[in-house]
Amino acid sequence: MLAGCSQNPKEQSANETNNAPNVIEAEKVNASKNENIKMYPELSNYIELAVAGIEAIPQDRKNQLKKIALFVQTKKQSNEAANLTFICTHNSRRSHMSQIWASTAANYYGVADGVNTFSGGTEATAFNPRAVAAMERAGFKVDNPGGDNPHYQVTFADNGTSLECYSKIYDDPSNANENFAAVMTCSEADKNCPFIPGATLRVPIPYEDPKIADDTDQEASKYDERCMQIATEMFYLMSQVKA
Repeated sequence: MLAGCSQNPKEQSANETNNAPNVIEAEKVNASKNENIKMYPELSNYIELAVAGIEAIPQDRKNQLKKIALFVQTKKQSNEAANLTFICTHNSRRSHMSQIWASTAANYYGVADGVNTFSGGTEATAFNPRAVAAMERAGFKVDNPGGDNPHYQVTFADNGTSLECYSKIYDDPSNANENFAAVMTCSEADKNCPFIPGATLRVPIPYEDPKIADDTDQEASKYDERCMQIATEMFYLMSQVKA
């Protein structure tokens, strides 16, 4: 078991906790763009490509994403905060990408009210600069204050939310500590962290680590590929939530 993980005699299911619903009735809601948010032009073009790829998402992954969508929908209907914490081992690549894209998609579809996105790892390192660069290529504006573990400010629109992104343990005080959905974005964290304290839903949606291409000719393309996959799936997820 990895550092930062917890074990409970009654392990959380790899897919969900006992109190969480696991199906969503509608395959697709009539999601429409929130015209009040003016995404940066380059990012807006990127989003169009991501949305166009939704139909190609495998059904088994759609089923997992719909569990998260139903969690969000249920919380919103109860006027409760819908807190999503995206978790991978080092909180350096996939979990940050997922947090940023989930927040962006929620704003894009006008369902962001009450939806809070977080990320964390089983250990803290730094938001990897290769992943940061991929987000910038997608069209985000990123302010880097410097340091060993920079607290990046990431924005998708001049009138949109600014996300503070830095590497941290998933139970960091800045993250939700109860009644949240734990979204496992890497297979290692999913395997080694069967129980996430405070989570009422635990859903694995593992992504291949773009780190495998570090320092190769395929580095940028692999990070861009992962960025687009995560964007497409987060937009599908939020398209399933009714405003």
